[in-house]
Amino acid sequence: MRITDLLDKQSISLNGAPKDKKEALDQVVDLMAKSGKINDVEAYRQRVYAREEESTTGIGEGIAIPHGKCDAVTKPGLAAMVVKDGVDFDSLDGEPVHLIFLIAAPNTEDNIHLDVLSKLSVLLMDEQFTADLLNAKSVDEFLEIVDKADDEKSDIDERLANTGEAEGAQAKLLAVTACPTGIAHTYMAAEGLEKAAKAKNCFIKIETRGSGGAKNVITDQEIAEADCIIVTADTQVPLDRFDGKKVIIRQVSDGISKADELVDLALSGNVPVYHAAEGAKTEVKSSSGGIGHQIYAQLMNGVSHMLPFVIGGGILIAIAFLIDGLSIDINSLPADQRANFGTITPIAAMFKQIGGVAFGFMLPILAGFIAMAIGDRPALALGFVGGMMAANGKSGFLGALVAGFVAGYLILALRKACDKLPTALEKIAPVLIYPVVGILVMGFFMMFIVEPIMGTVNTVLNNGLASMGGSSKLILGMILGGMMAIDMGGPFNKAAYVFGTAAIAAGNYDIMASVMIGGMVPPCAIALATLLFKDKFTKEERESGPTNFIMGLAFITEGAIPFAAADPIHVLPACIIGSGLAGALSMAFGCTLMAPHGGIFVFPVVTNAPMYCVALAVGSILGGLILSLLKKNLPQEQSSES
Repeated sequence: MRITDLLDKQSISLNGAPKDKKEALDQVVDLMAKSGKINDVEAYRQRVYAREEESTTGIGEGIAIPHGKCDAVTKPGLAAMVVKDGVDFDSLDGEPVHLIFLIAAPNTEDNIHLDVLSKLSVLLMDEQFTADLLNAKSVDEFLEIVDKADDEKSDIDERLANTGEAEGAQAKLLAVTACPTGIAHTYMAAEGLEKAAKAKNCFIKIETRGSGGAKNVITDQEIAEADCIIVTADTQVPLDRFDGKKVIIRQVSDGISKADELVDLALSGNVPVYHAAEGAKTEVKSSSGGIGHQIYAQLMNGVSHMLPFVIGGGILIAIAFLIDGLSIDINSLPADQRANFGTITPIAAMFKQIGGVAFGFMLPILAGFIAMAIGDRPALALGFVGGMMAANGKSGFLGALVAGFVAGYLILALRKACDKLPTALEKIAPVLIYPVVGILVMGFFMMFIVEPIMGTVNTVLNNGLASMGGSSKLILGMILGGMMAIDMGGPFNKAAYVFGTAAIAAGNYDIMASVMIGGMVPPCAIALATLLFKDKFTKEERESGPTNFIMGLAFITEGAIPFAAADPIHVLPACIIGSGLAGALSMAFGCTLMAPHGGIFVFPVVTNAPMYCVALAVGSILGGLILSLLKKNLPQEQSSES
């Protein structure tokens, strides 16, 4: 496969003029969409945005290589844009970007395209190649330049495998490069390190850990003979094998922009010896983002790992209630047996048992993976213990949140304290000191601080929620429903959803009902508006609009994102108002939901399901009507465009 096999003419622009980074990303994503290789443009766009938040893809020297790998990509592809005047892209060197290559990679086992993409990434480090591309007069000339370079330069993995002889070299170096996506930066860092090492007359072998797996893997013998090892990575790589060797650990971007500096440091000999027993992280964290962003990322690490247990267990529990509900009239049961509802029939009891086990992992998993995001694997055990104590105690969800963060930072403190221990004791720290001392301190902290304080807060909160009535519940339902529509999958949406799942765990089922209906309204409202008020939408929007009914009814709020992104001033207020009303009506009708997900597929387990449907319909209609009032009619020629 050649580079030009992935690069379509319609996906190349030689006259890009974006005003800022976001506009540049949007324009190049739109170019990619023209190739027909994306089945969900907005899902792919969000993936590109998410990758950019991890660390900038502006590699310096006027080049940016944003990329996204997800299920929305049907075929691997490239898009290119030349920006003559440059655009601020938060590049590593602080300079404007003039050439952007966007990579689209599918989530498939077939990774034949990865070699092609890695080769392009390396070619872009050639100044003459990029200069020729910037000066191309036509798309055909642009493609010819790419083809010529593709013929002339061998694949980077082939070159890296041909390490040559170490005899006569100033030093014998090893390196490992890896980035989260494993497509571009992995190989660019390898190229940068290879050039820098050869310029200093150093032997170097580089292991690349890309999407296609580890290549050119370093052997134990090579490790034993190496003078120094350079690791440039933004994702986990195995470091235990380097125990006792001098190791430099940096971000993958340093391998691209600071390769010379890294090689000089390796040659200086002023490099700390890595000890696997110290439990040092095997993940090099990106320094991008402030404290708020870091806390949010750590929280989301816990939430993302928790959700499969919550959704799977919660729906199975809901099915158990449904089975008993269809088999037995709860009103006919004595008061002492009503508490056993969901376990009365054998089949229901089976579903309840399995779902209960899965659901019971919610708080330990949440706390454990928050802790792991902060303190790596040694913090996982402490987080699990703290989360389990919160689950079995009174602090509940709030206690688990606190436990996760405390566990992570406790490991960081222990690691720092153990740095001062004798070498013999350092080696036993991860297997003895961290788990024993860490779990003991964590247990004391939970028993004497978290449980009394957060337990009281949680009890007051749950009692307050349980005692809410009338207008208070309506306001709560309105707020939660509206939050689901503010950013449609962002922090506000996630906060409301997590609050709903926590309420389920505490036995308050009306909150989850308001949360879910608030997430269902935006796509449904937009779909309704595109059908009833066609003059206000483009042909493309009208064609894609009805699919939002399906997404909305399945509780996939993100279906509304393309419309919100294109016209946030008009779309968001309409959706927020509609979702807020639906959430309030759900509370007013006394609807409850024991399942944390599922949309219409779990409506059979909704208490007062008919009125729940009414609330959904009213919220969607109001949202659609407000949207129609806020949006102006498009010019005839624009509304008829494809």
